[in-house]
Amino acid sequence: MEETITRLEIDGKEIILIGAAHVSKASALEVKEVIERERPDAVCIELDQQRYQSIQQGDKWKNMDIFKVIKEKKATMLLMNLAISSFQNRMAKQFDVTPGAEQIQGIESAREVGAELVLADRDIQVTFARIWANLGFWGKSQLLAGVVFGIFEKDTITEEEMEKMKQQDTLQAVLAEFTESFPRLKQPLIDERDQYLAQKIKTAPGNKIVAVLGAAHVPGITKEIHHTHDLEKLSERPPKSIVPTILGWALPAIIIALIVATFFVNPEAGANQALSWILWTGTMAAIGAAVAFGHPLAVLSAFFAAPITALHPILASGWVSGLVQAFMRKPTVGDFERLSEDVFTVKGFWRNKVTRVLLVVVLTNIFGSIGTIVGGADVIRQFFANIGL
Repeated sequence: MEETITRLEIDGKEIILIGAAHVSKASALEVKEVIERERPDAVCIELDQQRYQSIQQGDKWKNMDIFKVIKEKKATMLLMNLAISSFQNRMAKQFDVTPGAEQIQGIESAREVGAELVLADRDIQVTFARIWANLGFWGKSQLLAGVVFGIFEKDTITEEEMEKMKQQDTLQAVLAEFTESFPRLKQPLIDERDQYLAQKIKTAPGNKIVAVLGAAHVPGITKEIHHTHDLEKLSERPPKSIVPTILGWALPAIIIALIVATFFVNPEAGANQALSWILWTGTMAAIGAAVAFGHPLAVLSAFFAAPITALHPILASGWVSGLVQAFMRKPTVGDFERLSEDVFTVKGFWRNKVTRVLLVVVLTNIFGSIGTIVGGADVIRQFFANIGL
């Protein structure tokens, strides 16, 4: 047991770090034993408010308004959270373990000994936002597609993936492949969280503090805890660049201008440009909705919406097809109740009406973006071909 425990003296406080495995029954037992033996003033756990609430409110999905999720542009984030949840649930089912059991035990043991509970991890939405800001367009597309398809490409977890999970938290395990492809993701995903956790732990109330952490975080926290870190700065969402906004309005304007200009010179060529734009954007968006097994009307709405929404930076064809899907195949109370079970498998994920709506939104947008790029390039090509360049 002592191999997984690190004891530190910081500013007159005794700090005990438990380097737990996130998928180990033994780690949960160790957390219980250490807290009962040490009887600390505070117990820090590697959770933020959102994940803590998820544990405390296991049936929260029943109260979700799918139409509100789409209108508030939260479909992608919700789908990623459910994808990660699917990874956890399948692992729990296959290996008879509960991911995060040591954190749950930390909550229960803190109550039993009367210790103050401290949610020490950074808001997962902030972490996602800072990860997102470190990726370009193609990086974001790869990340989204990889998370959605990679997690659901099989129903079982390999022993190798299981071993990784013993040293990483779920988010790290899911994004491990991308941190190799995009090394700069390590800073928001691991380094910044080590700093945040270290500051929360050493400023926790009382003179004796126990922190329940993933084993992978212990070395970084042991180093960072000797420094002072600005939690407000670490919690800042990256400022939105003005470049995407400028491009979002400029590119549609250019596409429209090129088609109109071609019409004045050669109406037939202009009509071909417009047709190419409609076919590329509409067809690709419709393919995305079809891949998600969307309702036929959702597929049609994706086709007709994409050529228009692609010319408006605030709109997205996926929102249109998603709303149509939600209206035509409205999720029932039963779908929300089965959600935690259906995300166990690929088949269940596609079968549940809630996740089907989210898939329609996300895949329509992904494929629609590809259609916008190809269609825009073809409009430009035809323009230069028509003027003889």
